[in-house]
Amino acid sequence: MEITTGIVIGAVVLIGVLFVLFEYRIRKPDVLLLYESRGQIGVRQGLIYPRHFSLPLERTTHPIRLTIEATAVGNLEVRIKLVGSVAPSLEHIQSLIRIGGWKQDATAHAADEVQLMLQGLVKAYVEKAEIHALSSTDLVSHLNKQSALFQEKFGVELISLAVDSLEPTDPEISEALRQQEQARLLEQTERLNNQARSAAAKAKFQADEEISQMEHELEMKKLQLKGTVLGKESALAEKGLEDELTRSRMRLAFEREELEVLKSSPELLMLTPQAARLAEASQNLKNARTIVSFTPQDLAQGSELLGVFQNLMQRALEEKQGKKEN
Repeated sequence: MEITTGIVIGAVVLIGVLFVLFEYRIRKPDVLLLYESRGQIGVRQGLIYPRHFSLPLERTTHPIRLTIEATAVGNLEVRIKLVGSVAPSLEHIQSLIRIGGWKQDATAHAADEVQLMLQGLVKAYVEKAEIHALSSTDLVSHLNKQSALFQEKFGVELISLAVDSLEPTDPEISEALRQQEQARLLEQTERLNNQARSAAAKAKFQADEEISQMEHELEMKKLQLKGTVLGKESALAEKGLEDELTRSRMRLAFEREELEVLKSSPELLMLTPQAARLAEASQNLKNARTIVSFTPQDLAQGSELLGVFQNLMQRALEEKQGKKEN
């Protein structure tokens, strides 16, 4: 009995282990584990999940490639090629399962639906625009504004979207548009070049004005400095003249005083250097004649001094002649 019970327990444990190994799986990285509960789709957060009660959904992107032929204003056909990619949106998993079904390739089915909607949006946009006004940038901007609608309806989000090519189906129209675009680019380039040249000329003019202003200020400062230097030199010259005039006045005053002394005492003239030389010459040589020379400075002492000296010499000669006669 105990052996039977042990066998039964072992079999149950073995069956349980085999069931766990058969039913449960380990979640792979970057995989959403979906489950259904009471009509709502949820996402499992655990590492281990039951495979028969869960839907592993990869979060990798799915590519989109579209070639659309649409008619613009004037019944002109245009061929547009779109490329992009979509990925599951966590906020709208319910919409993704409703569109793609309870399958691992639900995102691929939703991507097909997105392509159909993109095709309709592109045709509606092109039909309202003129062919020369069509732009890849404007078209992509218009489609990206509908990204929220894609998430709500299909449960996927636009990861990337771009226009691979946009050109008319008619080669002549395509060539005409190409030439028009080339002319527009050339005109724009020329306008930018003109703006650049104008800006350069303006900058050069402003620089020249600033340089001229600085040179003018420098010249003014030089003139001010020169005026200051000349003023100082003039003041020094004036000071020198005043000093010279003062010395001349002092010398003149001294000479006047000396003249007054000589007038009051004529005998003092014999003490002058000229008179001393004259006396020495008359004593050494009996019949010698002494020539007394006066410098311009001596003569400048005034005619009165010269007259006094002449009178003195005349008196000395008269006295000498009187002695000889006696």
